[in-house]
Amino acid sequence: MPTKLIIPGLNGSGEGHWQDHWLQDDPDAILVEQRDWSRPDLIEWTSNVEKALARHPGSILIAHSIGAFIAANLATRPCRHLVKGALLVAPCDLLRVSSIHPGAVELRPMPAVTLPFPSILVGSRNDPYMAFENAKAYADCLGSDFIDLGRAGHINVDSGYGRWKKGYRLAARLERHSYADAPRGRPGLFETLFGLEG
Repeated sequence: MPTKLIIPGLNGSGEGHWQDHWLQDDPDAILVEQRDWSRPDLIEWTSNVEKALARHPGSILIAHSIGAFIAANLATRPCRHLVKGALLVAPCDLLRVSSIHPGAVELRPMPAVTLPFPSILVGSRNDPYMAFENAKAYADCLGSDFIDLGRAGHINVDSGYGRWKKGYRLAARLERHSYADAPRGRPGLFETLFGLEG
């Protein structure tokens, strides 16, 4: 079984969060630790994931919120060939994060290239951190399969997501996936949607 690297978002995934349950339930799951969960240095977070991949090549990334941003950022990094797949849950728009949590994150461009590994993006219709239509467009840009979870908030403890067995099934799908089966992104769609072209 491949290692699952658990990559939480802002403030980590505390007690009761589905990522916390995953760490308890899956002996192959490892938390990628960060120095400061409340004020993430995105370059440092990415580096920590890269180091974990070097120790556990062929891992599946299990990422939530800003963690999904970090996972997508690996698309152009030298370690990208070490990723077997990525489950990107409730990715965030850093502008929205900055609005809700002023000063918590450094604004950076969203990674907007097709991922060189299989991926599934799980979006919510009422996520305060990314509009649903933008989540769908982002999945298309990354070449990710898209799962509509309905009105699921930010897919966290506050929206009722403790132990999340569907997540385990999605990760199992990635274990069976090969890159040759992965959908291809549509370059430019996400940049146009967010006004990032040029």
